[in-house]
Amino acid sequence: MSSDFEAYEQEFGTLTAEITNKVGRIPKLSGEEKTQLVLNVDKQLEEVRELLEQMDLEVREVPVQSRAMYSTRLKSYKQEMEKLEKDFKRSRIAYSDEVRNELLGDDGGSSETQLIKLREERAHLLDNTEKLERSSRRLEAGYQIAVETEQMGQEILTNLHSDREKIQRSRDRLRETDANLGKSSRVLTGMLRRVIQNRILVFILGFILFLTIILAIYFNLRSR
Repeated sequence: MSSDFEAYEQEFGTLTAEITNKVGRIPKLSGEEKTQLVLNVDKQLEEVRELLEQMDLEVREVPVQSRAMYSTRLKSYKQEMEKLEKDFKRSRIAYSDEVRNELLGDDGGSSETQLIKLREERAHLLDNTEKLERSSRRLEAGYQIAVETEQMGQEILTNLHSDREKIQRSRDRLRETDANLGKSSRVLTGMLRRVIQNRILVFILGFILFLTIILAIYFNLRSR
């Protein structure tokens, strides 16, 4: 996971460096070149936003003991992103003012300026269409993930049901084994009781036999 986050960090650094350079160039350009640069920066900022979303998802998967460190790093990147957006916004405001001044103050070049404006609007429409397509792709990817998650959940439920049946069967076998052990224990107890009774009986018979022998010897001696 950390390797993915670091890869996103490298991509973030590359994109923000390019954006910073381009934002600094916007005031120095004019016409179609400036329009294309503004649209290009706007597109790259959208890529950075998507990149930050991916980084945010990665941070949520980080183990708790390491999450604070990655959260701090992500927070600093979001702050850097906010600064870039503010700088770009100021450049765009200045650019819009410049175009408006051209429209109001230069009648001779109004056709060319209107053509530039139309191109800018067309480029904006294309950019918005591209954003919608990216959003649609993200929605489709999210839907696919949801479907896969549902399938995984169904498989997990099926496995849990199967495991429950196995556990129930094992529990029934344990109960049956316990019952058999109880029967065996009662049989062994009965056998042990009979063994003890037999030993006592043998002891009594032996004692009687021994006493009989002693009495026979005694009476035999007296008769002499």
